[in-house]
Amino acid sequence: MIRNTLIATSFLALASAPALADGHGHAQDIVDIAVANGSFTTLVAAVEAAGLVDTLKGDGPFTVFAPTDEAFAALPEGTVEALLNDIPALTAILTYHVVPGAVMSGDLSDGMMAETVNGQSVTITLGDGVMVDGANVVMADIEASNGVIHVIDAVILPE
Repeated sequence: MIRNTLIATSFLALASAPALADGHGHAQDIVDIAVANGSFTTLVAAVEAAGLVDTLKGDGPFTVFAPTDEAFAALPEGTVEALLNDIPALTAILTYHVVPGAVMSGDLSDGMMAETVNGQSVTITLGDGVMVDGANVVMADIEASNGVIHVIDAVILPE
C-alpha cells in the first residue's frame, strides 16, 4: 500500500510537470519530461548511453513505454551495468519500448500488437488495467510535444 502511494505520488508529479517549457505554448518533449520528473534517472542514463537522446527529442511522434527507476532496479543484479557496457543490446531493449506514432490509451484494444522501433511487436492486454508485454501501465497518456509517454512498472525485453 505504501509502495503504491509512493508510485502514485511520483506519477502525479510527472503529470503536473510544467507543460510549457519554452514560454511559447510548446509542451516539453519526451526526454525533457523524463528528466524533469526524477523517477526515470536510469532510463535517461540508458538513453544517453545508447545515443538516443536526439532521436527522442526529434519530431516524432513517438509512444514511449517508460520504465521507472524501480522497474530497472527489479532486474537481476548487474543487468543495468552490463547493458550500459553493451550498447547494441541496450539499444535493442530501449527501442523495444518505443512505438512510432502517438498511441493514446483510448486507441488500445485487447490483444493489440504494436510494432516497436526495433522491429519486434509488443502485445497490449486489457483487463483490470492496461498491460504491455506483462508490464502494468501505471500512468497513461502523458502528452509531450513529440508524442506520448505511458509509465510502466517493469522493463520489457525483446525475444
